[in-house]
Amino acid sequence: MIGLDNSNKNQRVQIHYSFMNIMTGSDLSRRRLPLMSAASPNPGPVVWLTACGHGDEVGGIVVIQEIFRGIRRRLLCGSVHAFPLMNPPGFEAGSRHITMSREDLNRSFPGNPRGSLGERMADRIFNTILEAAPTLVLDLHNDWIESIPFVLVDRNPGDLHQEPYKKTIQIGREAGLCIILDTEEINKSLSFNLLLRDIPSLTLELGKSHVVSESNVFYGVEAIWNILAYLGMIEPRENSFGYPLPPEYGSGNLLRYSDKPYGSRTGIIRFLVKPGSTVKKGQPLAKIVNAFGRQQEMVTALHDAIVLGHSDSSAAFPGTPIMAFGIGDSIFPKMP
Repeated sequence: MIGLDNSNKNQRVQIHYSFMNIMTGSDLSRRRLPLMSAASPNPGPVVWLTACGHGDEVGGIVVIQEIFRGIRRRLLCGSVHAFPLMNPPGFEAGSRHITMSREDLNRSFPGNPRGSLGERMADRIFNTILEAAPTLVLDLHNDWIESIPFVLVDRNPGDLHQEPYKKTIQIGREAGLCIILDTEEINKSLSFNLLLRDIPSLTLELGKSHVVSESNVFYGVEAIWNILAYLGMIEPRENSFGYPLPPEYGSGNLLRYSDKPYGSRTGIIRFLVKPGSTVKKGQPLAKIVNAFGRQQEMVTALHDAIVLGHSDSSAAFPGTPIMAFGIGDSIFPKMP
């Protein structure tokens, strides 16, 4: 590690910036990850923030920067650590992947010290987090270009890990965002592998990717302050943040993720409902038209739901997602 200690002895909370080496290039240049830490002299929870594991999902970098702007005067106990930019090569190329190897870093955990580049990076990140014995890890991502912010909880990791899983859901409900239970089986994400180590871990999906959206930065910062207040690490908030949601899809209700129905025709998508809208079963969601504007298909809702986001492309092909939804208890009554 290369330390750049900016801590001030006159302050209660000590701030430290450093770098972690991850690789050496063919020209012998070093690539490294920035690392941030804020520690109170009072013992308490240990929280990790991570961002930009996907290089085109840049908003989380700024969310972490804004948290650290305020953390010195607000942190009462415990510590907050952060990897604000986990995938510098992907960020610089505007790519989801580690561009040199075309790997997805968030499909490379827990990593392998002798594996591929992505696995080696994941191994360094994962073990650095584990060494701190974290109470909670918040992994910051961005979703489709047109989408609302939400908390994503991994699928159930099994009977041996129920206590951290329940804590994860409990903490997620404090964020003030729509809380979604993932239905996809992803075994090599950072958050899922932390759950397998009995460490509560949440993903925050904070709206559009590629560019910094100031409104979504605001939502992410406020959600994290909510969580830190819940953990007792900052003063209780007189007015907790809450993203405006219909009662049946907010208030900590756990929803299931769905990206169905898929379209069945090729053409141009015309969206009929906006992210954040509620829809009823059978309601028109989008129409697919041909090059002359003639309707080829009307896509309708399979369930009552809230619209999380639109596809990033208006090009429709058979079997491709058009929208993402959060579906409530009327469809999935057995919630953790």
